[in-house]
Order: sequence, then structure tokens, then C-alpha cells
Amino acid sequence: MKKTKYPSATKASSAVEEPDEELADRLLALANSLRESDAYAVLGEAERKTQADLRKVVRKCLLQQREQVLADALDYSYEEDAKAHHVLRENIEDLAGTALLHRDDKAALEVNAFVIPLFIHTTGGLNSEQCFQDEDAFNRLRESIIDSGLESRKASVMLVSHAYHPDEIRHIAYCQLNAMVHEATGAMTRKKLVAADAIVGSMRGWPPSHFAPDDHALELRFLLGFALKAMDDAFYHVPEKEAAADRYFDERAERFRQWSKQATPLLRRCLVTDGRDMQIDFLYQDLFFGGKDAALAEMEVLRLLSEVQGTLELHETGPDEARAIIGPMVLNDESVLRISLHARSTGTLIGNVDGPANQAETMESAIADRADGLIAIGVREVQIARAFDSEGLPTGVRAYSPR
Repeated sequence: MKKTKYPSATKASSAVEEPDEELADRLLALANSLRESDAYAVLGEAERKTQADLRKVVRKCLLQQREQVLADALDYSYEEDAKAHHVLRENIEDLAGTALLHRDDKAALEVNAFVIPLFIHTTGGLNSEQCFQDEDAFNRLRESIIDSGLESRKASVMLVSHAYHPDEIRHIAYCQLNAMVHEATGAMTRKKLVAADAIVGSMRGWPPSHFAPDDHALELRFLLGFALKAMDDAFYHVPEKEAAADRYFDERAERFRQWSKQATPLLRRCLVTDGRDMQIDFLYQDLFFGGKDAALAEMEVLRLLSEVQGTLELHETGPDEARAIIGPMVLNDESVLRISLHARSTGTLIGNVDGPANQAETMESAIADRADGLIAIGVREVQIARAFDSEGLPTGVRAYSPR
């Protein structure tokens, strides 16, 4: 696998003696020591110390803008040990997207970065120059996040007046997000204005649109915000008993559904100025990385299904006449997930549709998402391969059981 590359460390890291490779190795060793720990389990004393050491090293990397260290450690763990990779990724994402403020004689404050992904249907596509020109609509949208119960009435919310393109969201790496969270924290807790260079820098601009004026366009955009809350706020306390916890999350989901109805006309005013109609499909509000990964994974599945339908149409084959085999493959030294399409009647290969493997998603989940999508568009026979070999032939094929 090719390693993710980032610019060299900033001036802050130049005084640090520990080389990048040694720091990445230390992160790997600590994550390996925690590979068997469950996120919800009570850790023993030794594990708590190891986790504290791991988080201390991660904080050091975030503070010193050592993005390459984090990227290398994640790349190596992804290749070598899925459990250690999960532990490392979970801790990096948590610390990158959160800031804590300790106060004398009061509960600590926490600031989290969150996103709300939007799948937007328009004719002709969105125009960035029209976005967020209506200040009243934007202010009402921001206020609605608390008024509708997405966040506590005791919380404060800062919303960025920008609809982030997927390319912009992908470009926000761990160190930049952490800097953005701290800028938002300063803005929400200090009376004087604070610099917001990281937040401003995250709005890099959309790539050129390729939609014609009469094209039906489906585009993914993200609202990005920050929530300041007290750590002891009962609004965020998840009950311990399973039935009560289920009710808690069901109620949150219902509040989000109601909010999405209220927010749709406000978002129309925020996203277009020419009065065009649009349909907005909301994905659930989530912390930055969880929401980002879920939305990008769904967009990738939609892209793959569109390519599958195009391949079948090119060969004049209906979805119900095709058999699909899904499995991992190494192609040009990169890990991909392949959808291999065959005629059900003859077994003849129709074509292959490949998509990149995503570190943020388990292989089982990625395969299931694709399989469920294929069934949804009418492919009746879906199979799972243990892998495709170097010749593109599937091995270890079994039938898929829908979730």
C-alpha cells in the first residue's frame, strides 16, 4: 500500500529530538498492547497506564503538527494488525476532534467537532457563489440545532457558514481539525475575537462543476460545527441499561428527523439564491470522523452502483439477469474491492467494477454495503469471494446473506 504523504512538520516540530519513525513505532507498540481491549470494557491498571501513554503521544503529535507520524502509524497498523489499527485510529480521532477545558470547582467543558452530511438533488448542480448569502437563514439554522434538541440547551454551538465539498472534508487531517477545535473553543469561551486561521484554511473551495444546466445533480455536502458542553450535562448521559439506552437513542433520532424537516427550507435559502427547487436527504449528525466516513462510504457505494448499472446497460443485461461476486483484490499494489459481474445464464464475465478499500471501514462492512446496494437495484444473486487472485479469478466464493 502506498503511504499517505503530508507536508513536512512545521517549525513547532523542528525542536523535537524524537525522529518521526521512532514516534510512529512507539504509537504502534502502545496500540498493539491495547489490541485486545474493548472500547466499553473496564481497563485494568496496566492497560489504563498504556492508554494514557498512547494518548499522551497522540496529543504530542497533534500539538506539534506531526501529521506524517500519525499517518505512518495508521498505515503500518492497517497492514499489520486490524485490532491495533482500530485502537490507534479510535484514540487519534477522539483526541483530534475534542478539546477539554478544566475549571476550578466546576465541571470540565468539552468541545467536539461535528458534521451533518447532506445529499442534495438539484437541476444543474450547486453554485458555491450562491451559498450562505442569507445571513438570517444561517443564524436561524444555527439556533435550530439547540432549539430542536440536537444539542443541549445549556450548550453553545458554532456553525461554519460554508457547505463543505467532499474534497475539502477529506483534506482536513487530524492536526488541522485539532487546531480548528481549539480555535472554536477560543471563539466560544473568550470575549475578545480570536484568530481562526485553521477554520478559514479548511474552506479551500469547491472543484469546478461538470453539470450542464439541465442535468439532474446529486451532490454531497457537509455542515461542520462545534458544540461546547459541560461534561456533567445530563442531556448527553447515555443510560446504562440497554432498554433505556435504546429509548435514549430513538428519541435523539426522532428529534433529528423533526429537525431535518424544519431545517430544509432554511438550507434552501442558505444554498441557492435563484429560487431553484432542491431535495435534501440528511445523514445523521455525528462527530466529525464518524459522520465524514459514513457519508463518503455511502457516496462511494452510490458511485459504484451507478457504474454497475452503466456496465449492465452497455451489455444489454438486466440486473435480475446478472450475478455479482464481491471481494478484495490487490491491483497495481493497491487494495481494492471488486464487483465482478457475470451473466446468470451462461456465467460469462460482463465486467468488473473496482473501488478503493477504505481504512475507516472494516472489509466485512464495506462488502455488506455493496452487496445490499446490489440487491436494492435488482441483482438477485450476490456472492462473496474470500479474494480475487492476480488473474482476477475469485477464490473461496460463498452466497451472501442479506443483513
